[in-house]
Amino acid sequence: MSPSPETRPSLLIRLSDRSDQAAWQEFASIYTPVIYRLALRKGLQHADAEDLSQQVLSAIAKAIDRWQTDPARAKFRTWLHRVAQNQIINALTRAAPDRAVGGSTVMSNLNEHSARMPDSDLIRLELRREVFRWAANRIRHEFRSVTWNAFWLTAVENATIEDAVQRLGLSSGAVYAARSRIMRRLKEKVCEFDDGESELPS
Repeated sequence: MSPSPETRPSLLIRLSDRSDQAAWQEFASIYTPVIYRLALRKGLQHADAEDLSQQVLSAIAKAIDRWQTDPARAKFRTWLHRVAQNQIINALTRAAPDRAVGGSTVMSNLNEHSARMPDSDLIRLELRREVFRWAANRIRHEFRSVTWNAFWLTAVENATIEDAVQRLGLSSGAVYAARSRIMRRLKEKVCEFDDGESELPS
């Protein structure tokens, strides 16, 4: 039986142990898409965005050696988030964009919105989204398809309860219960990332 979210060390805390390869793989699976998407929004090409992702992760891995346990200093996860954010911003600042990405109205609007957001806010937003995806992918198998679909329709796709009832053939109570159960489990899984400091995307 796996440890509960209250007792299991968070993923970020586990990263302080350089030999914990599973933790580093999980960390990379979350942060790589974040860095990659940010790089594309800044105008980098696909190959350059991939290179940038590897450079940032490598810099973060090297920075772990500078961490020293000290009750008077920031917690490890806070420190690591700051290192990651600084590395991403520095790398994006250094990288010269080849050309703008997109061209469609949707992509243009997204890029315009992203351009108005400070890089640190954009990183936090993208990280919240990626942690949600990471958590959702890991708990999906725990629920029946109809239960998951009730949650996904109402909590992610913003369908009404009535619409979910009609589409899935469930009672409204069953839809509410499914959404509540999965949201509770998602929050538990997110806690495994960094002791609950990350929030689910709104």
